[in-house]
Amino acid sequence: QVQLVESGGALVQAGDSLRLSCAASGRTLSSYIMGWFRQAPGKEREFVALVSKNGIIRNYSASVKGRFTISRDNAKNTVYLQMNTLKPEDTAVYLCAADGGKYSADDYSRSQRFDYWGQGTQVTVSS
Repeated sequence: QVQLVESGGALVQAGDSLRLSCAASGRTLSSYIMGWFRQAPGKEREFVALVSKNGIIRNYSASVKGRFTISRDNAKNTVYLQMNTLKPEDTAVYLCAADGGKYSADDYSRSQRFDYWGQGTQVTVSS
């Protein structure tokens, strides 16, 4: 079992950058595929980014590709989400999640794959 705690959310202006962190405790982070999701008020949870256990494979949603970068430091048991050129539509609660299974190119973005979730950190982007 792994516990996840996100941090780094803030109120920023459009065009700003922000880096989110997800610290894990319990089992070592290298045992998990790690993902970031987000949920805006009144909307469904949305996949944002994923990084494989060894950090080689990274996937992004179309809406953030080219602006966001996911990374992991297994030695620090931490996953990061660097967010650049933020837009008001990026406003949401951002959650990190851990998937203990095998990577699948067909359904990596499905939230049901992820076994553990953090509580989330609020990102608000003003126009």
